[in-house]
Amino acid sequence: MSFFKKIFSKEKKETLDKGLEKTKTSFFSKLSKAVAGKAKVDDDVLDDLEEVLVSSDVGVETTLKIIDRIEARVSRDKYLGTDELNQILREEIAGLLSETNTGDETDFTIPANKKPYVLMVVGVNGVGKTTTIGKLASQFKKQGLKVVLGAADTFRAAAIDQLQVWADRTDVPIIRQEMGSDPASVAFDTVKSGVNQDADVIIIDTAGRLHNKINLMNELTKIKRVMQKVIPDAPHDVLLVLDGSTGQNAFEQAKQFTKATEVTSLAVTKLDGTAKGGVVIGISDQFKIPVKYIGVGEGIDDLQVFNKYEFVDSFFK
Repeated sequence: MSFFKKIFSKEKKETLDKGLEKTKTSFFSKLSKAVAGKAKVDDDVLDDLEEVLVSSDVGVETTLKIIDRIEARVSRDKYLGTDELNQILREEIAGLLSETNTGDETDFTIPANKKPYVLMVVGVNGVGKTTTIGKLASQFKKQGLKVVLGAADTFRAAAIDQLQVWADRTDVPIIRQEMGSDPASVAFDTVKSGVNQDADVIIIDTAGRLHNKINLMNELTKIKRVMQKVIPDAPHDVLLVLDGSTGQNAFEQAKQFTKATEVTSLAVTKLDGTAKGGVVIGISDQFKIPVKYIGVGEGIDDLQVFNKYEFVDSFFK
């Protein structure tokens, strides 16, 4: 099918294939058992398929959508063989992803009419938020863009120091203050500095405390408000970073953060170390927020732009 055209370079595609290996192996092992000895897709096969999808962290609501779509095809075509199930699943999952993701991006780009482009990154501690920021800075710099980082997670000294390490590693400027400083003040200084330095991209790290959602909401709102004193439409993107290896817990984090602030894109990390890669499909579908980046390895180049064509192709390869 033309839908599954190859877009990535051979090297990037191999990294994606390898990163999704555990998810794919687990999924197809379960699927093989579900259809063993059965020739056609019937109610029993669909019940087993539902169990496979839910246990692969696709999520209940998204699983039911996929099952409904397959049931409609069975009803329309009258007979579907189990040997066709892979292709059908491939098409239906790609269709779901198409509803949320433009899906044809291959490079780390920013809108040409937004300079500087302000990216605010949110997410709980431990999901790979600071690492994702560092890798983004590296990728944007490779595109010839000037990047400035802002260490507005002032709640933890470790967060400031870790971002400093990435700033040094990628050789980009960082705006920081002491631990306990006002995060909004850091964000304001970062945006002002970015404008003065004629930066192309400004990336702001934020604290990820969820134990008090009201405080989190107030803090993120304040950060946005002070940035808008410098750039009226900032931030241009609010990127929520989720740890793919936590499966259903990632759904809960997405739910909490989308209540606390407007999230406009997602990054799902640590997919290489887990069999829970199905979470990308469910989160994208349920929250109607595009997945922009996925982490498929620890290397600085192993953060990839999410491309639905390549993702589905690697998943069903």
